[in-house]
Amino acid sequence: MPTEAPARRLDPRPQRALRLAFGTAACLATSFGLALPIPFLPPVLTLFLLAMRNQPLSLKASLGLAVLAAVTTGGGLLLIPLLRYYPASGVLLVALCLFLCFGYALRGGNNLVSTFLIIGLTLVSATGASAFAIALTVIEALVKGLLLTSLCVALGHWLFPEPSGLAEPPVRPPPDPRQTAWIALRATLVVIPAFLLALIDPGSYVPLVMKAVSLGQQVCVTSARDAGRELLGSTLLGGLLAVCFWSALSLFPHLWMFFLWTLLFVLLLARRLYRLTDNRQTPGFWLNGAATLIILLGQSVQDSAAGKDVYTAFAVRMGLFIAVTLYACAAVRLIDRRRLRPLPAA
Repeated sequence: MPTEAPARRLDPRPQRALRLAFGTAACLATSFGLALPIPFLPPVLTLFLLAMRNQPLSLKASLGLAVLAAVTTGGGLLLIPLLRYYPASGVLLVALCLFLCFGYALRGGNNLVSTFLIIGLTLVSATGASAFAIALTVIEALVKGLLLTSLCVALGHWLFPEPSGLAEPPVRPPPDPRQTAWIALRATLVVIPAFLLALIDPGSYVPLVMKAVSLGQQVCVTSARDAGRELLGSTLLGGLLAVCFWSALSLFPHLWMFFLWTLLFVLLLARRLYRLTDNRQTPGFWLNGAATLIILLGQSVQDSAAGKDVYTAFAVRMGLFIAVTLYACAAVRLIDRRRLRPLPAA
């Protein structure tokens, strides 16, 4: 018995679940309260950052995020003329950049850097190809979103710090380069269709791009056998939770209730993500479900503020999310079948 008490005190999972839920909820409420452009973007970034890192950002890392934002948006702006005047070459170049970003993360690179590069690369270039003013709005959303994300992450770590005396996590062995290339290829194929739709109508398909980026990351750690259950199941879970959230929020629509309901729903998912509640799903399943919830809910709030039919828009958006998820499942199975096919005899 004496040896179990220190183990419980050193268990970091409760702190991490509370930090993830509080940081995401605070960022969501602040983003909508300040009426930031693309207000669901900062909480999604905060969700990914808190899930990927268990340590607070240093001043150097925070400055690095600002530099990363400049590099990301600058790269996206450079692709705009190519997408306008040579669309085929531009799309192929974007696909190559996505492949390199996913491959960088799979080879042991910083997942956070890879995520920000992919989001900036797809959103800035797709919106700028339609109208440069929209690209500037996306850049503004990314910069302000990263600043707000840094503040909310710092607040979350200050309120719920990591327990002292934790051992360093084991270093992952380097993956097989050939396997890494195939996985990066299928992740790229998941993101490209949403990117093409955003080129046609960026205002309507920005949430779909964010969903595709989340799926692309999940594809990197999902096998072909589990693709349907992992990808489609997490998308349906996020949609179901969004309906329940909206129904609860409609009883008393207020910013503080928005914060509290977000805190509750994300905490329920975070407990399963960190295995505080026994379940058979992978952490990526719960993380993708939480990202889907935030994207759907955030866009519904914007639709309501703009006077649109929230339920029709939600049904259309959910249908698109399911379609891109089914496509992701098919891409995983097709690429893995191709990868595992034996070479013909000479």
